[in-house]
Amino acid sequence: MKDLAFASISELAEALKQKKISVSELITFFSERFSTQDGSVKSALEIFSVESIEKGLEKATQVSVLSGIPGLIKDNICQQGRITSCASKMLEQYRASYDATVIERLKAVGAPLIGRANMDEFAMGSSTETSAFFKTANPWDVSRVPGGSSGGSAACVAAGLVPWSLGSDTGGSVRQPASFCNLVGVKPTYGLVSRYGLIAYASSLDQIGVLTRNVYDSALVLSEIVGHDARDATSLRVKKIDYTQYLNGKLPAGLKIGIVTNAFQAEGIEDDVRKILDDVVAVYEKSGATIKRLSLPAMDYGAAVYFMVSRAEAASNLARFDGIRYGYRDTQAQTLSDVYIHDRSKGFGAEVKRRILIGNYALSSGHAEAYYQSAKTVQALMREQFLQTFKEVDLLLMPTTPSGAFKFGAFDNDRLKMDLQDYFNASANLTGIPALSVPAGFTAESMPIGFQLMGPDLSEGLLLQAAYAYEQQTQWHTMRPNGF
Repeated sequence: MKDLAFASISELAEALKQKKISVSELITFFSERFSTQDGSVKSALEIFSVESIEKGLEKATQVSVLSGIPGLIKDNICQQGRITSCASKMLEQYRASYDATVIERLKAVGAPLIGRANMDEFAMGSSTETSAFFKTANPWDVSRVPGGSSGGSAACVAAGLVPWSLGSDTGGSVRQPASFCNLVGVKPTYGLVSRYGLIAYASSLDQIGVLTRNVYDSALVLSEIVGHDARDATSLRVKKIDYTQYLNGKLPAGLKIGIVTNAFQAEGIEDDVRKILDDVVAVYEKSGATIKRLSLPAMDYGAAVYFMVSRAEAASNLARFDGIRYGYRDTQAQTLSDVYIHDRSKGFGAEVKRRILIGNYALSSGHAEAYYQSAKTVQALMREQFLQTFKEVDLLLMPTTPSGAFKFGAFDNDRLKMDLQDYFNASANLTGIPALSVPAGFTAESMPIGFQLMGPDLSEGLLLQAAYAYEQQTQWHTMRPNGF
């Protein structure tokens, strides 16, 4: 049965089809994997009972490859009747009264949702160190972080505890942990996947994404969750699509890939990463792609613009958590002022409070134009520059992270370096374009590294095709962490 741990979705689906294993046995197998293997990683906040997981399958109305294949859901995506805490004391006891649209769609095809993945509190972090409950470790080295904020979603897949998971990506929170954990991480076009039921961090940037161990599995999961949703005002009017149709192992004829030279020269990028990315470029050249080296100055503003826009929107979104309608409530509060002060100071962790304070300052009278409005102006210019670049090339290639996963506490005394983790990733969120990270090799310290592809709006098919073609020429995605 151990071979099931790292089996692909397609392999598990075939085993179910041939009745080599039942859905109930598969759910039990992966549930027990968490019991025996998650102690050193701590990827899950909660694993549901087998009985309740199976009860959720009663809503299935159709059959797909994902039917019967268990996955773990990041704890900021609402599952009806389940706690949705955002890894925060503020929502520690909050039970969702409805399913997020992505959850409805997964339940409709009978995909067992077996628990809640740990995360940075309210998705604010790049290491899963800000969770109010515990830190999640990287299966490749448990002294290191798995990335964030979707660290739990990445660690569980990397450790073979489930074959797929959902995360959310606001400034790289799916792609960065994918790189750190040797996974494929997909951040779709803004609006392609409904945000209804995703507890907001920065509404104009948030997007639900997918984490798997290979490109084909990512295409399978993404295919089930895309499509228009009238309950999300930002949802694009697109129909459901099967992305696996693009995965033929070949690049499209005449594919032009742009190498973002200033990304390769960014401060803090390690030599190991540059060498790995040079090898990636060589694979694409050998496969027939035309490589064009270009500069994209807009990227250099990405981390700063993301810093301002995300904090301003976070301050606005989190104002609703006051302990009155829902959320943490301090029973010792005597006055209305006490309620607000005590509830928010005790319910939120340090990183969340830091971002709320910065965001409120950026939105305050006399400062909004200098900070928030200026950031929004640069954001619009960034999107225009990216769109113009896509008239010259089909895709952009760059690092996902400047290094391999770092040790716990590495940036405790340097918050700026932690914020710069967003340098390579934030541009895709700020411009709304799709991006994905793919396993590409290992550092000298044997830690995974991924590379990143970005494309124009709704180019997920092309991104997956190009990623799959690379994957078929390499073996990085087949590597597994020791001890799992």
